[in-house]
Amino acid sequence: MSDYNDFFDDAIDVDDDSETDATQYFDDDDDAETDDDDDAGVVRTAVLTKNGMFALLSLRAGEAGGQIMRVDPREAMPAVQRYETEREAAKWFARSLATSRRNGWEVIYDGALLAG
Repeated sequence: MSDYNDFFDDAIDVDDDSETDATQYFDDDDDAETDDDDDAGVVRTAVLTKNGMFALLSLRAGEAGGQIMRVDPREAMPAVQRYETEREAAKWFARSLATSRRNGWEVIYDGALLAG
């Protein structure tokens, strides 16, 4: 691997096909609005591995917007990026995940938030 910053490149390829993946994590059902839970919205976690390293990419989005958190084993602190809308956050999460895959990271878990 020639560039260890491939996982967190600021320039994400906007021509990837993963944009359609972002919409599958939204529930357009109006019945979901009956929950008064503060945890309502999308929560998604991806665990990636490459060359013996593990990284984490996490999405949390709701009506008030969203954020993506990245934990890179080569960095001292996690990075968090905030977005105005839930859809925008999900779109950039999908793009970041697709870019990571193209850069050689293997996704070993991609789904709901892990507990325990």
